[in-house]
Amino acid sequence: MNFFKTFLASCLGSLIALIVLTILFFAVLVASFSSDEKVTEVSSNSVLHLKLNLPINEMEVENPFEGLPLPGAEETPMGLITLKNVIEHAKSDEAIRGIFLDVGMFQGGYSVGKEIRDALLDFQKSGKWIVAYSEYYSEASYYVASVADKVYLNPEGEIEFNGLAAEVTFFKKMFDKLEIHPEIFRVGEFKSAVEPFFLDKMSESNRLQIKELIDGINKSTKHEVSESRKISDDEIMKIADHMLVTNSTEAQQYKLVDSLLYYDQVQSDLRHRLGLSKNEKISFVKYSKYKKSFTAPVSNSKNEIAVIVADGDILQGKAKEGVIGSETFAEELRKARTNEKVKAIVLRINSPGGSAIASDIMWREVSLASKEKPIIASMSNYAASGGYYLAMGCDSIVSEPNTITGSIGVFSVLFDLSSFLDKKIGITFDEVKTGDFGEMATFTRPLTPMEKSIWQKRTDKIYESFTSKAAQGRHMPIEKLLAVASGRVWTGTQAKEKGLVDVLGGLEDAVNIAAKKAGIENDFKLKYYPKQKNFLSQWLQGMEENSKVKLLKEELGENYSVYEQLKNVQRLQGVQARLPYEFQWK
Repeated sequence: MNFFKTFLASCLGSLIALIVLTILFFAVLVASFSSDEKVTEVSSNSVLHLKLNLPINEMEVENPFEGLPLPGAEETPMGLITLKNVIEHAKSDEAIRGIFLDVGMFQGGYSVGKEIRDALLDFQKSGKWIVAYSEYYSEASYYVASVADKVYLNPEGEIEFNGLAAEVTFFKKMFDKLEIHPEIFRVGEFKSAVEPFFLDKMSESNRLQIKELIDGINKSTKHEVSESRKISDDEIMKIADHMLVTNSTEAQQYKLVDSLLYYDQVQSDLRHRLGLSKNEKISFVKYSKYKKSFTAPVSNSKNEIAVIVADGDILQGKAKEGVIGSETFAEELRKARTNEKVKAIVLRINSPGGSAIASDIMWREVSLASKEKPIIASMSNYAASGGYYLAMGCDSIVSEPNTITGSIGVFSVLFDLSSFLDKKIGITFDEVKTGDFGEMATFTRPLTPMEKSIWQKRTDKIYESFTSKAAQGRHMPIEKLLAVASGRVWTGTQAKEKGLVDVLGGLEDAVNIAAKKAGIENDFKLKYYPKQKNFLSQWLQGMEENSKVKLLKEELGENYSVYEQLKNVQRLQGVQARLPYEFQWK
């Protein structure tokens, strides 16, 4: 009897809790929507406050709970497409007098930085000003901030301006201690994704390609800084190469910043620009609020250009945040191909690659689409290996100068954990098989010599398919394609010189090329795919994931980045078309 009382009481308690949570949820929902209505108006003489301190994805998920005191309601990553739309709208918005750029810790790559920079340069054509201020500028954040009319630094602040460095993490010694034995199969002298598993430092070929890669990006970004700051290329490179700027005073001395000011002094500068008195309040409009203050113009055109955004690692199955799922994207490409309203397709790619079979599944749909209508690739930070696999079937490929691309090569890796499990934990396995071969994808025993030869044969076959399809897509003799393949990574500028890319530019350039090829230059509308999940599912998923990440970050501290890379090792089983390394920009 007591059991049933306890059981019923527990059920009643759960029911009451569910009702309370439901009421709270709808109350917050109503409050969030009503608060949205209050932020749609922008007063005259306002300043758009762009605080670029969040991760920047290609697309942005609207979060109506943002800013509310709820778990999982933290600010969500910014979307590059939305951010550029905001800057473009502010250009012609009479209520906006200028932009206050707060970009101390920029979390986008250098290609994304360039697209934002170009949008800000376009904003300046309106005659409006941009003021940048920070207590600390990283190399990447200063690259973006240098576009401003005035760049201010806190008198005790710091600026990092000493060129680029790329660091690769190696796991060989850890594997040796744990008696974990990677079994590796690769094609391409430069396909170095697996080097961290059997080397404790870079191979000479890998060191060469990384050095040329960061040299190219460094030269490109420093040239843009020199143009904005009106300092010669030679002087800019001298300042960076010899680290002549080590403190705020030297930053001003070498003209990297205009003045050393505290925040209240920057406010005084802004008041002067706005014609305000000493104590008048500045009307700052945050990005999160301003993006809700306007609606993008709705085109009545019957011609659609479908922009399919592929952002993340490439895996089989359905897409989710940070993952390009082959099932989802093949379906999106198929729908765009068969939709008569869609006159052209732009494939926006930001991916270091991943599963070879998933890449090929999507390549097939790209190839089919190219026979029906124009399809243009637009490369973001990365479009390497499997990311390049997606692009190579397109009619034209557009890349930013600093895009990391190429890496035409494949590898396969399995991990033999038998010694680790036996000697460290005490777990052993035995196997019964019907023929000469056992389980081919196993971690419980080492592969036999015959099994290894089969794995290498499979890897060779996929590389042959990858390179032949790339040569076909680029209308290039296979010998010429092989000369720039072998897993070699290139910048967008280098890739254009090698024939792997057609045009240097951004998403807008790709859209314009698509419109021209479709004959709809002045009569089209853009639609973005795949459609984002509804905010509730995103919020619940984000709440759970953020809680886990927070706990891990608290426990691991600065070692969290190493944990992330170890976690990614799990994705490397099987044949991969993936970027040779994870970059940590220094």
